[in-house]
Amino acid sequence: MTEAQVPETYVRERPREGRKELRYPEAPAPLAIPVYDNHCHLEITDGDDPLTLTEHLDRAADVGIAGVVQASGDIDSSRWAVAAAEADSRVLAAVAIHPNDAPVYDQAGRLDEAIAVMDELAAHPRVRAIGETGLDYFRTGEDGREAQHRSFEAHIDLAKKHGIALQIHDRDAHRDVLDTLRRVGAPERTVFHCFSGDADMAREAADNDYFLSFAGNVTFKNAQNLRDALAVTPRHRILVETDAPFLTPVPHRGRPNAPYLVPMTVRFMADELGVEVDELCAQIAANTLAVYGDFGQSA
Repeated sequence: MTEAQVPETYVRERPREGRKELRYPEAPAPLAIPVYDNHCHLEITDGDDPLTLTEHLDRAADVGIAGVVQASGDIDSSRWAVAAAEADSRVLAAVAIHPNDAPVYDQAGRLDEAIAVMDELAAHPRVRAIGETGLDYFRTGEDGREAQHRSFEAHIDLAKKHGIALQIHDRDAHRDVLDTLRRVGAPERTVFHCFSGDADMAREAADNDYFLSFAGNVTFKNAQNLRDALAVTPRHRILVETDAPFLTPVPHRGRPNAPYLVPMTVRFMADELGVEVDELCAQIAANTLAVYGDFGQSA
């Protein structure tokens, strides 16, 4: 496939400090049943030999990853995501102002403007989600929470207005995220990106028909809560993602992550659930298409 033509202006590099190994890992064995990476940030380059968008997608295709959802966090990355989805049919876009960026836009008097840009971008047929949006009490203090809540509720409204999915970023804010969704009404297709709760939260999310997306950190030794959550999540509510270039699965934790490493996480999840890999892949693929629609077609 020819090189996808996407803007270079927003491409940025992941920090290298404190990381010992900056080479991409070897590719895992291909999956027999293709799946999708439903959340990644391919505008962020990483490592000693950064990959282009097309190289990412081609490597992923070689191991049975049929497509990716390119997530966003600000105006520029949202526009980049749309351009990437226009350039290659293996990409769908999610657009949003990240909860940690919402107070920044708010302090500059630009939050309403930024949300209006998301509204405009969300009308594009290759935009299939509003995300990532939500609440983050880890990096943003109490002085930024009002802006986060206002932004989150506005993004929920956008997902419902455009009839597309919602990708939630939730860090140290589980109860408030769930309560907000209940109070204002969740979109029909709501995804907890990089699910970070426990089994009780997973049950509550599933009871509300939300989707839980598991990333490479489900393989981490200190992430028993995620494995417990996976165990109680109904199969028809499970998604998989990389959050690339972050959260590379064990044994490559800390190295650059990419969609072609999804098979490692899927195989780990299948082993945890005691199911055949092909069975889990078929279910995850069906779930992904139910949330985002066909990658090769307009919504």
